[in-house]
Amino acid sequence: MRRPWIAWPRRRAIDRALTDAGLVTLSLLDAWFQGGFGTRPGAACVAVTSGVLLLRRRAPLPVFVLTVPSVLASSAVAAALIAMYALATRTRSRPLLAVCATVFAGCYMMPWPTPRRGAIVGVSDVPDLAYGLGLAAAPVLLGQLVQARRDLAARLDEITEVREHEQFLAAQSVLAKERAQLAREMHDVVSHQVSLIAVRAGALQVSTGDPDAKEAATTIRRLSVRTLDELRHMVSVLRASGGPPTELTPQPTLAQLHALVAGCGIEAVLNVDLNGDLPAPVQRAIYRTVQEALTNARKHAPGSTTRVEVRHRNGTVRTTVTNTAPTRPTLPLPSAHHGLIGLRQRAELLGGALESGPTSDHGYRLSLDLPVAPG
Repeated sequence: MRRPWIAWPRRRAIDRALTDAGLVTLSLLDAWFQGGFGTRPGAACVAVTSGVLLLRRRAPLPVFVLTVPSVLASSAVAAALIAMYALATRTRSRPLLAVCATVFAGCYMMPWPTPRRGAIVGVSDVPDLAYGLGLAAAPVLLGQLVQARRDLAARLDEITEVREHEQFLAAQSVLAKERAQLAREMHDVVSHQVSLIAVRAGALQVSTGDPDAKEAATTIRRLSVRTLDELRHMVSVLRASGGPPTELTPQPTLAQLHALVAGCGIEAVLNVDLNGDLPAPVQRAIYRTVQEALTNARKHAPGSTTRVEVRHRNGTVRTTVTNTAPTRPTLPLPSAHHGLIGLRQRAELLGGALESGPTSDHGYRLSLDLPVAPG
């Protein structure tokens, strides 16, 4: 049968109270068996000796001193042994423990209050002295063992904490190296190639006379320059590993949605119907969803037209991006196919849902539903 659950501080207090009561009872029984209650002074001495055991945790040495008279006046030794154990668990002075053990053995051997004729200590007292030293050694050794166990447990906890900290530092070091390597790759490879795209687009913008080609070159150059700015900021963030937290590029809002649709490089129409401001996480989710949908339409449905709708109805914001079937051949472009997965995870974190799939006219539709608490 399992013990009922009790709060740890309360349970600890109950255990201490039961231990104290048990030790005081043991001391009183020992004195009773040894005849310590035969006289009023003896009874008073037993009461004091047993009562001071309640203070053994706070003042172990004074408690031991107060229990010595009971050993000297009778054969009741339980209180003194308990006090000596408490002292041994709390002090690191071995000479002090040796002195206390010697005092206990001397009082145990001393024939008081009945005086002895002749020598105070004789050869016949040696066995009593040895027995008294043996009795004193038991609680001293046991108390030192308990103290060593506590020290070992504390040392193990410290070693565990240090080892966990070292593992954390090692992981941070590996992460810093990986981030530095990624920053170098982004700076040396990606930024270089995007720079070439921006330069070639700028040259095409100046040299061509075709209005459509000039507009396309202008869009490519503008997007390339914006991508370069974001790449430079990302490189600085990656290189700042181990330092204070660095803010990423200012997060987009719905105020930038019109600029995103206008500069997406394809024919797109935006229709926004919202009631009031939306929380920043919701705005970012809508922006990134529209951005990913327009990118997919540009890559996989060239020549199509896209319609973007953002509507707020009954506490839910629905964002729908629908593109028609492509009218030109699709160019093979690299893709990790992680865009929709990331959008779906972002929607789930906000308590919403993301659905996507082909339409009946061979187009594609992406729909995002996000709950919005009433303001």
